[in-house]
Amino acid sequence: MHITKIMLIGLLAGVVTMPVAAADNMRLHGALVAEPCTLLPGDESVQLDFGTVVDKYLYQNQRTFSKPFQLRLADCDTSLGKAVKVRFTGTESPSLPGLLAIDGSSQAQGVAIGFETPQGQPLLLDALSQENLLGNGSNIIEIKAYVRGEPSAITNKTINLGAFSAVATFTLFYE
Repeated sequence: MHITKIMLIGLLAGVVTMPVAAADNMRLHGALVAEPCTLLPGDESVQLDFGTVVDKYLYQNQRTFSKPFQLRLADCDTSLGKAVKVRFTGTESPSLPGLLAIDGSSQAQGVAIGFETPQGQPLLLDALSQENLLGNGSNIIEIKAYVRGEPSAITNKTINLGAFSAVATFTLFYE
């Protein structure tokens, strides 16, 4: 085993010191587009703190009250788009399809994160929201998130306590 390590190191060093020949083999391309709106600086990354979630509350109610957050749009030009839809992506909870799984590094287990409209309509992962009509200038998209106990963890009272986190990505689709 010790010989294998030495050979591997020798191989890596050999790759680093090999000369590189210049070639015309890189092509770059893209497209410039006009988006109807821009996100306000700082809204590219939203942090939502659920604070302390009591397990007994989840056992009784299956989920927490929703916490609101906003996506703030600026400089909207309705000649370029009259509506926007939102899609959240991330790791889906195997026990609660459509909800966001908490990170594997979390101490807590047995819960997932859900998204919904201000009216309580679910916003499932990988699904487009309903249209949010745009006006010229500034616009706000209101969204809520909540913590929900997984069905088996609720039934068996096996929610693991501790800190948790989750990461989702949102994408805006203009129409």
